[in-house]
Formats: sequence, C-alpha cells, structure tokens
Amino acid sequence: MKHYLILTLLCLTACRATYYAAWEKLGREKRDILRNRVVDARDEQKEASQQFKTALERMKEMYGFDGGKLEAAYNRFKGEYEDCESRATKVRSRIKDVETVAGDLFKEWEQELRDISDPTMRGDSRRKLDDARSKYAQLLTTMKRAETSMSPILTKFRDNVLYLKHNLNAQAIGALKGESVKIEGDITRLIADMNAAIAQAEAFIKTLN
Repeated sequence: MKHYLILTLLCLTACRATYYAAWEKLGREKRDILRNRVVDARDEQKEASQQFKTALERMKEMYGFDGGKLEAAYNRFKGEYEDCESRATKVRSRIKDVETVAGDLFKEWEQELRDISDPTMRGDSRRKLDDARSKYAQLLTTMKRAETSMSPILTKFRDNVLYLKHNLNAQAIGALKGESVKIEGDITRLIADMNAAIAQAEAFIKTLN
C-alpha cells in the first residue's frame, strides 16, 4: 500500500511537471496559472453563495406551503439541495487546485533563490516570496473558512430532504416550519464567509498582475 501511494504521488508529480512545461512553452508561468486558479475559485464561490441562497428560498416556500401540491414544492427544494452539494464539491476542488499550484510555485521560487548569486537581488526576491506566502496564507484561511461553513448547512438540508421523503404531509410540514429560520442564520454566516473569501481572492489576484 505504501509503495502504491509513493508511485501514485510520483505519477501525479510527473503529470504536473508535464502540464507546467506545456504552459511554459506558451509563455505561461506557474504565477499565471495560480492567478487563473484563484479566479476560478473566486467565481465558484460566488456561484455557490447564490445557490445556497436559492435553496433557502425553496425551503421557505416549502415550509410556507398551505395546501396544494406539496410534492412539487418538495422536489424543487430537493433539486436545489442537490445543486448545493454539487457546488460545494466544485468549491472544494477549486481550492485544492489553488493549493497545488501555490505549493509548486513557492517550492520552485524557494529553490531558484539559491541560484541568484547577487545578494541584493536574492534578498529582494526573498522578501517578495515571504510577502506572497503571507498573502496567500490569508487567502487560504478565508477560503477554507467558507468551505467549512458549507458542511453544517448541507447536513441540515439533507436531514430535511430525507425526513420529508418519507413524511411528506401537512402535519410534517407544520411541525418543521421553523427549520428554515434555523438554517437562515447559518446561511447568513456562510454568505459573509464567502464574501470575505471572494474579497481576499480579488486582493490576491491584484498582487499577481
């Protein structure tokens, strides 16, 4: 198992090296790739933020339902919840992409510092590397916080979807009318975390221009 993991890691590293080499031939360095990955992560967070708000609206509609086709309202909410799950997966994937490229960029930068013979140039490059790392650490912290904020909301959405799947009637709806109010506070905090991450991403992008 250990050998398999090592082999997998080596293959992934080799694949990334080939990927970077291909982009370098087109004049795109890791710095440019990182900028694009951060843009992608920022945009995915914007989409996720809107999706969670939409799911909350569908939930409110369902629990505010007074007669009529409960199943239709439930299916709309269930569909929006599933879209939230999909968006959350994409956000996590984008953040991992950012982490991968940032790690490779900083590792390369650190190694290349040793090849700068002029002490003034080397010192200046070192300061810029440290500054970039510091700003990136702030960015990653805010993105991770927003990512973490999604999990409890998804859990509550899923609980409601699964419970109502087998209890879809007026009595169950009446008993759970307060559910959307409970989740609304969590979503408000999520949106705040998402907005902070988006703002941090935009600030970081400017440092890479």
